[in-house]
Amino acid sequence: MIPFSILDLSQISEGSSISDALANSARMAQGAESAGYKRYWLAEHHGMPGIASAATAIVIAHVGAATKTIRIGSGGIMLPNHSPLVIAEQFGTLEALNPGRVDLGIGRAPGTDMMTARALRRNMDAGVESFPNDIMELQKLLGEPDEGQRILAVPGANSHVPIWLLGSSLYSAQLAAQLGLPYAFASHFAPELLFDALQLYRTHFRPSAALNKPHTMVGVMGVAADSDAQAEFQFTSMQQSFANLRRNVRVPFPRPSYDAVASLTPDENTMIDHMLRYAMVGSPATIEKRLGSFLEQTQADELIISMPIHDIGARLKSVELFASLPFMQKVA
Repeated sequence: MIPFSILDLSQISEGSSISDALANSARMAQGAESAGYKRYWLAEHHGMPGIASAATAIVIAHVGAATKTIRIGSGGIMLPNHSPLVIAEQFGTLEALNPGRVDLGIGRAPGTDMMTARALRRNMDAGVESFPNDIMELQKLLGEPDEGQRILAVPGANSHVPIWLLGSSLYSAQLAAQLGLPYAFASHFAPELLFDALQLYRTHFRPSAALNKPHTMVGVMGVAADSDAQAEFQFTSMQQSFANLRRNVRVPFPRPSYDAVASLTPDENTMIDHMLRYAMVGSPATIEKRLGSFLEQTQADELIISMPIHDIGARLKSVELFASLPFMQKVA
């Protein structure tokens, strides 16, 4: 048994508003807390009409205010988009508002298209190249200041917010190992290097003040329903969304539709099947068999689930059904 967590993009479903999306994130976090999930993370994406979590720290605060015990945080903050000081202040503030509940997951990707990334970063090359140093600067800003230290994060200093490194590459695995940080692999949409990255991380892990042994989290897309047919129908929303991403079609998260999926090209179907190879879709009995094998193969310490479901009622039902699986270690 391992802890389960939720990764939320605060999706803006077709036919609903941004306000609806943010309200639904709060409802889903409350449902996850009641069901015994460990963490509720929000993801940073920009310029996407189907995602409302661009101002990630603000949405985390919103979710924190709606819950009491579940850990809240980022999955993740794209650090090259920001200065370490700004993130230290934001997450130091979150920790002050929600003591002992905040996680800071950080990644290196832009979380958007290149034009928007340039608008965010101003200097893209410098942001990416300085990523390891920015992580260490962030650790310093969140930790205990040295005597006479000139630059302070207030809030932030002495908050000791736990930092996770997120990624989908061997680079991220090696960096997490070198820095002695917990590592979350984005297998929910980038499965190719999952096992190589986990092996590299575990083999080269160096104990640190933050962590004395390797600690891994793996991600899956998850759609659970009372029947396989219901879940498969709901999953057509995610299949359309991936096809839209490839086509650079920017629209809200689509309603489920077998007709829309039937119109996808063979290349699009191949791409979707590859990227979503670890999607857990079906009734609890169906998911139990598939997820059990996945957890045995990865030997992960934690699982995080993204639930791309158009209807909030069906999404909340999926949260409950995943919590009913025998692998989940529930948090009181």
